[in-house]
Amino acid sequence: MILTLLAQAAAAIQGPGSLGDIWQHILADFSNITEPAALAAFGQVLMIDLVLAGDNAVVVGALAAGLPAEQRKKVILIGIIAALVLRIAFALVVTWLMGVVGLIFAGGLLLLWVSWKFWRELRADTHSNTGSEEIEGDERSGLTPARSFASAAWAVAIADVSMSLDNVLAVAGAAREHPGILVVGLILSVALMGLAANFIARIIGRYSWIAYIGLAVIVFVAFKMIYEGWVGTGETVGIITLF
Repeated sequence: MILTLLAQAAAAIQGPGSLGDIWQHILADFSNITEPAALAAFGQVLMIDLVLAGDNAVVVGALAAGLPAEQRKKVILIGIIAALVLRIAFALVVTWLMGVVGLIFAGGLLLLWVSWKFWRELRADTHSNTGSEEIEGDERSGLTPARSFASAAWAVAIADVSMSLDNVLAVAGAAREHPGILVVGLILSVALMGLAANFIARIIGRYSWIAYIGLAVIVFVAFKMIYEGWVGTGETVGIITLF
């Protein structure tokens, strides 16, 4: 079911199509994966998914850290489920959204803000948050834990909206010219968040250089989206054409 939804989400790049059409896009892109453009797009998508899935887990764990164990586990579960649903929802409309004049440009600016926030998290030397037992690395998030179940759930929901949109926009921005890679990237985004987010957070916490590479990729994609949103591409009207 998830595969069907995510495949349909990317179909808008080339127009409506069946699952067979989407499968052909995947085969076409991955049969030529050794080509520099396709390989670069897939590498960017993979790194974005890894870093943002881990960051999502850290934020959710940090916000829930101040709650009793039973409530903390509920908030973390809510956060993961909400992130999965939101990623699918944004994936279903992202190709349409990226066709709106100026939205690619705005998405690039949003990703620059995400990069700045992520940079601050990486450079933070604060231990004011005790962290949660379920998520490793969230004690270094610099976030203040919520004081009640309701406030934690609300904070996690808001964070999930932002981070899920960031993830989907970044993947779409990196693989717009490769529909098959875009589909696989969206599927990976959901799979990694649902199945391996805590493991990824642990690995990134242990090997911080992975996070810095991911940060560099996100910055690159952000500037690429800003440029393409301003001057336009073959499929998208640029802001400059409005003047």
